[in-house]
Amino acid sequence: MDLILCHTTADFDALGAAVGLTRLLPGSKIVLTGGAHPPVRDFLALHRDEYALIERRSVNPKKIRSLTVVDTQYRDRLGKAAEWLDLPQIKEIIVYDHHLEQHGDIPATKFHISDVGATTTLIVEELQKRQISLSVAEATAMALGIHVDTGSLTYDHATSRDALALGWLMQQGASLSVVAEYVEPGLSPQLQQLLSDALDNLQYLCIRGYTLAWVRLKTNAFVPGLSSLASELMELTEIDALLLANEYPLGENDSRLTVIGRSRIPGVNLNQIFQPLGGGGHSQATSLNLRGVDFQEILNQLLKGLKAQVPHPPTARDLMSSPVRTIRPETTIEQAQRILLRYGHSGLSVVDAQGKLVGIISRRDIDIALHHGFSHAPVKGYMTINLKTITPDTTLPEIESLMVTYDIGRLPVLENGQLVGIVTRTDVLRELHQQNDGELGAPTTAREWGLGAIGRWGDGEKGKGGEESVEIPALSQLRDRLAPKLWELLTKASAQAKQRGWHLYLVGGAVRDLLLAKEASGTLLIQDIDLVVDGFHKAADVGAGVELAKALQQLYPAARLEIHGAFQTAALLWHKDPELDSLWVDIATARTEFYPYPAANPEVEASSIRQDLYRRDFTINALALRLTPPRAGKLLDFFGGLLDLQAKQIRVLHANSFIEDPTRIYRGVRFAVRFGFNIEQQTEEYIRYAINSGVYDRTTRENSKAPALQTRLKAELKHILEAPYWKPALQLLADLGALQCIHPTLKLDEELWRQLRLLERCLLRFDPEQSLITHWQMRLEAIIAHLTPEYRAKVAKNLQMQEDSIERLQNFAQTQAEVKETLPTCQRPSQVVKLLRRYDLPTLILIALHSSRTIRRQIWHYLTVWANVQPILNGNDLKKLGYKPGPQYRQMLDDLLAATLDGEIKDRTEAEKFLAQHYAQ
Repeated sequence: MDLILCHTTADFDALGAAVGLTRLLPGSKIVLTGGAHPPVRDFLALHRDEYALIERRSVNPKKIRSLTVVDTQYRDRLGKAAEWLDLPQIKEIIVYDHHLEQHGDIPATKFHISDVGATTTLIVEELQKRQISLSVAEATAMALGIHVDTGSLTYDHATSRDALALGWLMQQGASLSVVAEYVEPGLSPQLQQLLSDALDNLQYLCIRGYTLAWVRLKTNAFVPGLSSLASELMELTEIDALLLANEYPLGENDSRLTVIGRSRIPGVNLNQIFQPLGGGGHSQATSLNLRGVDFQEILNQLLKGLKAQVPHPPTARDLMSSPVRTIRPETTIEQAQRILLRYGHSGLSVVDAQGKLVGIISRRDIDIALHHGFSHAPVKGYMTINLKTITPDTTLPEIESLMVTYDIGRLPVLENGQLVGIVTRTDVLRELHQQNDGELGAPTTAREWGLGAIGRWGDGEKGKGGEESVEIPALSQLRDRLAPKLWELLTKASAQAKQRGWHLYLVGGAVRDLLLAKEASGTLLIQDIDLVVDGFHKAADVGAGVELAKALQQLYPAARLEIHGAFQTAALLWHKDPELDSLWVDIATARTEFYPYPAANPEVEASSIRQDLYRRDFTINALALRLTPPRAGKLLDFFGGLLDLQAKQIRVLHANSFIEDPTRIYRGVRFAVRFGFNIEQQTEEYIRYAINSGVYDRTTRENSKAPALQTRLKAELKHILEAPYWKPALQLLADLGALQCIHPTLKLDEELWRQLRLLERCLLRFDPEQSLITHWQMRLEAIIAHLTPEYRAKVAKNLQMQEDSIERLQNFAQTQAEVKETLPTCQRPSQVVKLLRRYDLPTLILIALHSSRTIRRQIWHYLTVWANVQPILNGNDLKKLGYKPGPQYRQMLDDLLAATLDGEIKDRTEAEKFLAQHYAQ
């Protein structure tokens, strides 16, 4: 007998999961181990015969072969059926659950646990995978399980996987009328009376902007449906967290206490608070049952844990952009409009000569002034002067209230009368959105992403939709994932920044690679680390990044320090360090940038972390992980980078991104091929538009310097051409038309592709250890050599290649013609050697790529055979034979080599005779 066990007081999720499992485990039976919620009981009163339900008392324990437990990991929630877990003949115990953070005591042989809204969802996914159809009754019971446990997809722990599961159940015929009847069954008369009592006796506590409430209800016996009562209380009172206790007698001197916990406070995990007392559930919905305890003592313990977890609300200091772009009252409307255009702002703060805030002017104000022809008027005539301001310590709820009450889009932040930052409506909305999604490592974030890797999975189980998902680790998990010495370095950097009152962030590719890493092995040593210091809220200057780098070098004297003043950055470099290997750590002050013209080097100015991330190339590289407290571990994702990581796509941040910097095209291709991602459709359209617009040609004609088409382009080509995936990357560049960035006429046609394949054979044969030729550079030379002769040297110089490469490409047409004309006339091997040894290996390879098969074979034979032949005698032998040292030695040895190559001499005796005949002593 194979049994499926629902926990005591079974809810619809337990029932729905069990019903689905009867289709996955044909012949199995469902056992309700101890009662059911009132709506479930009412539902089964009508529909019991539709499902394979049996009474616990009708089970013969000796005939049980396997047990499958749903919606719990604790044996005490199985009532008397828990005794079956210890039966000796049972070889398999399987647990299906969605309470990720619980670690129960059921001795399961296999776990299927994922952070979804309902256990039923896991069963639906397995049914879909096996293509098993359901009856209407089965689909309805399972749909009820998901609807009730996710609040019809409105609870915070609901995920997209639950929505997809519900959609499939509807396709299977789930009855929506039945679902509607039992999802909102209403409160029973007894619960309605208890609701009235609870509202009269509810006690409140306000802490850090959140309202906590608790109530104690006394009844004569157990009351089913208390969870519905708790939900109703939360809705009616709009409190943020609730502890609902029900105490009832069991005997003369005994009683039972049931506590239901509910919370909608971001960062609060009720499961962690309830678990030490033997309870459990979700982070936002939990319960516990205790016997013979003091209510006040339990309440105090739960409240203490709850208050400790209530987060400090973000303040203006956390939200604001700093420093603030300001103008003077005399600035003209036209000048203000240009500043808005340059920096992409929607408004500007106006300050007097002493730096005191006197007004704010919005883009709308400027647009109206321009419309009426007042472009030369000063902004003081149009700015708003009746300002609402805040301090750095103003909390988010206070900020939100000010914006809503006065319909204000931006609030200046003043400290000691000086403007230190500005909070916009966008900043507030972004923070509220992040709170709803949860912070890095918080359960809501993990749920949103369908992350199984954080919990325990059965064999072969993966994340969302059966596909592998991106894991979002908490800060503690990052510590376990990184090499210890690298984590130690980040910790020391964080301590140095905190000591100075700054925020420190790990940004860009390092964050991306940590999120994409497969395992927390403790050995991940990222070679390139980017750190950003954001300290303007505490009066840091533009040299904050450099100062931090210098402080770190005092702790790591083996590292070399490089400072780049123009870009406000510093770098610490290790070379073959026994612990950090060849680590490169860039440390920069948060900055914004502006391109004076396409393909130029950007002009940078110190700014905030938000603006620093806004200037980056792709969403997956615009992620930042805060390293400093109090919000260490907070992940900043302003542009949907996490979603793009999961969708495996490369998406650009700005429509003009590729026009400003064409190297981003090459970076995007490199990332796409390296990670196996797709370039998002709109991003691809931006690439094609930038290439076809002719902006790059115009830029090079109008400007003497275009670094993004010169040195920086060469750097990107180096990254691509030295990578193992260079071939598909080059093909993708060609498909996008991006090779035009090297030269407008360059195309990856069949001939160039043939030459590059042949080049790989040559490199593998003649320089497998990469000791004679720089392979990526040789590939680039081959690509440039495909251009017509008049462009080759020009392109090589534009990319600032090495002098020998430029010279080789400049002379290549002439060299190729010489070999093509002379080599066919060589009748003897010695003549071939005499001709070809004038050229170095890269030149010969290039000639081979551009020559006929006959010439190619001769060059190949020269490189593999004839070039390795040596004269039978050497200079010492000539001296022993009595020849006086002198210039003739070179000629004598060359003649000996030629005779050897041509087969005229084969040994030492013949060589000596040859010399005697041709050179008198």
